[in-house]
Amino acid sequence: MAQVQAQAAVQGQNVNGGANQFVTTSLYVGDLEANVTDSQLYDLFNQMGQVVSVRVCRDLSTRRSLGYGYVNYSSPQDAARALDVLNFTPVNGKPIRIMYSHRDPSLRKSGAGNIFIKNLDKAIDHKALHDTFSAFGNILSCKVATDLNGQSKGYGFVQFENEESAQKAIEKLNGMLLNDKQVYVGPFLRKQERETEISKNKFNNVYVKNLSEATSEEDLQKTFGEFGTITSVAVMRDADGKSKCFGFVNFENVDDAANAVDALNGKKFDDKEWYVGKAQRKSEREHELKYRFEQNMKEAADKFQGANLYIKNLDDSIEDDKLKQLFSQFGSITSCKVMRDPSGISRGSGFVAFSTPEEASRALQEMNGKMVVSKPLYVALAQRKEDRRARLQAQFSQMRPVTMASSVAPRLPMYPPGGPGLGQQLFYGQAPPAMIPPQVSFYLLI
Repeated sequence: MAQVQAQAAVQGQNVNGGANQFVTTSLYVGDLEANVTDSQLYDLFNQMGQVVSVRVCRDLSTRRSLGYGYVNYSSPQDAARALDVLNFTPVNGKPIRIMYSHRDPSLRKSGAGNIFIKNLDKAIDHKALHDTFSAFGNILSCKVATDLNGQSKGYGFVQFENEESAQKAIEKLNGMLLNDKQVYVGPFLRKQERETEISKNKFNNVYVKNLSEATSEEDLQKTFGEFGTITSVAVMRDADGKSKCFGFVNFENVDDAANAVDALNGKKFDDKEWYVGKAQRKSEREHELKYRFEQNMKEAADKFQGANLYIKNLDDSIEDDKLKQLFSQFGSITSCKVMRDPSGISRGSGFVAFSTPEEASRALQEMNGKMVVSKPLYVALAQRKEDRRARLQAQFSQMRPVTMASSVAPRLPMYPPGGPGLGQQLFYGQAPPAMIPPQVSFYLLI
């Protein structure tokens, strides 16, 4: 464990003692050495309890290891014991990293409880980082970034089970000494968010719009010159020399530019309210607009989580008003729309958003399968495209487990009579096929 030198120790009850809200029998095993096999993982993890299946994920074409795999137990207690005992155990000379496998990626993608640590001593590895931060709460994932030679890059990440644990870790350890080095501990920001923060904070060039036609470069020089040294100023004009009512002011110092924006944005000059902000390239504006759009879409999806229904198999005669009428008996509808192609013809699907998830749940139970104009409706909770794709991938992965023989069975590959057939994939401990496997149907939510 890294030596933490802090004046204040963590007080209160052991926050790790609470029950883990994620009860699962599936483990993700990462940081695998390239030559680790299914059988090695099986032998290691079967010491903790009955292993149901194990798989090292590989490239479909080259069959090379992707550096991670999955282990499934028959009981959550065995999975928890394996996570506690085997995490960071060296396999082929490289410590493995274990965490619970969560099929729903929403928590991981949300960034909730995720913190970033930098200026780490090179001697601090995954285990030392985990031991240091485990005092603040249950850890879902913990990793020190390393180079190709396995040497620490001096920073790492820890994702806690909840936001409270992350905040407590930030408050207690930010600025403290770990192995005689002062570390920074703060909320994790995605690359997009980091770039946005940096671009907001550092700029020299200021954009001014909504100028009056009479405003000249001298006027801008006089107004903005109060905040610092200006290197250039321009009012943009058309071919006839008429002002386009916007311009640019470039400062020598970034702090002066920021002060000018704070002071002048929204102020009125000649009965015109100026917009004053950072001058951006077209690519930067597009990036920021895209980021804002994605954030707004995410906030809207989160707001209507569980309250938005997707309906398909609609008759062509069903329009927005008719769809609303069908579902209005279950509660207050905030929006209702039948999807149509560019020519206005119904696509046979639509969305109904209720004011509460309870109303949506009631409508789903009553309307799913109900005959409307000789067609049975299909009703389900609406999902974002990326969530739907992740769910389908998870379902597909669960349909392809590597089944392991029991611990008393011989641990050798078993082949059907005649040897392995063309295109047949055999796994360690897999029994020979005795019958034609049942066909599995997949239902795709569109």
